[in-house]
Amino acid sequence: MKCVALMVAVAALLSACGGGRPDRMVQRVAASQTDRLIASNQALLRAAPNDTTAMAALAAAYLQKVREVGDPVYYPKAEALLGTALKLQADNGEALIQMGALSLGRHRFRDALDWGDRAIALDPYSARALGVAGDAQIELGRYDEAFATFQRMVDMRPDLSSYARVSYVRELTGDADGAIEAMRAAVGAGGPAPENVAYAEVLLGNLYFDRGDLYQAESAYRAALTAFAGHVPAWAGLARVLAARGRYAEAAGLYRRAVDLNPAPDYVIALGEVSAVAGDAAAAHRAFELAVAQQRLFAANGVDLDREQALFEADHGDPAAALSAARWAMADRPSVHSADALAWALYRTGDLQDALEASRQARRLGTRDALMLFHAGAIEAGLGLRDQARAHLAEALTINPHFSVLHAPEARKALTALGGMP
Repeated sequence: MKCVALMVAVAALLSACGGGRPDRMVQRVAASQTDRLIASNQALLRAAPNDTTAMAALAAAYLQKVREVGDPVYYPKAEALLGTALKLQADNGEALIQMGALSLGRHRFRDALDWGDRAIALDPYSARALGVAGDAQIELGRYDEAFATFQRMVDMRPDLSSYARVSYVRELTGDADGAIEAMRAAVGAGGPAPENVAYAEVLLGNLYFDRGDLYQAESAYRAALTAFAGHVPAWAGLARVLAARGRYAEAAGLYRRAVDLNPAPDYVIALGEVSAVAGDAAAAHRAFELAVAQQRLFAANGVDLDREQALFEADHGDPAAALSAARWAMADRPSVHSADALAWALYRTGDLQDALEASRQARRLGTRDALMLFHAGAIEAGLGLRDQARAHLAEALTINPHFSVLHAPEARKALTALGGMP
């Protein structure tokens, strides 16, 4: 009943956000392959209710559906199927891998590592099992282990999944050119579903955007839409590009289109921020209300959004709530990005000294992330560390002068106040 009530609330808030109705024909065409997989495996299970292969395949299709439409209600369905499959066949490797994928989707990374390790124990040569384990190790801050796991994975099976993970390793360690090179290889390798290729194109677009190359970012996002019509992350990417170019009304329109198709909290928050910058405070307020409702709906379906909630509350809500969420995030997923969220939450509550230490932890891999560097610069400026603050703010704006519609203007203003050149 709680999920039903939350879904009703989300529907009402979606309507209040005033977006145009989505192109349902595009949505149906784009999702039809996954829908056919769901229908065919449901039919198999009706004919053979104990078919564990069909259970794992149907669960995988449900997880793919979440990627396409952002609806977390498919997670409990997948969990029930996989739990039954493993009761009937404890050594079902595919079910173990899908359990790991489900745990990753829910941000339950310790569980994901356990499922991945169990799948690897069954088949040490399973690249997909290595991917599950490596993804979990990354989020748990076990970077040396993760990098070794991904190296095994790419050595064993150089494909879209392994190249994308190599790209992320390079991004984390500050090698932007290497990250782009690996993601290009991922796109070129292709994938089992059109959405997979589109998502790799979006990741490539994000890498270009994060280095301030709007032209290449837009090109990659449009390529994603060619690969998979109605791909929501690609619409959101194009909206980011428009916002970076100062075309806020058009950006808000694209974000509304994305939110109509997939009201994931990230897209809803972005819609709120661009609406605020455009001067539409009412639209921003409605979007942030929807973001809160969506976060609750995801949590009700077993998804841990502590880190995401921490950043949202720090920027738009209650600093004390941000700090509480950030501490939970560090306990559950002590990655460099969780450390950055903790640093920003501490800054918002006025604990600058602890914020500085958390920021240093966040930057320990040499990640060249403009938002992370802005956070560092703001904290250092608050502590009177002018030289360090000036250096980090300038670096953030050099990497990407458009890194955030909310914070890039703040970075320029702060840098000017410190005597630097924006």
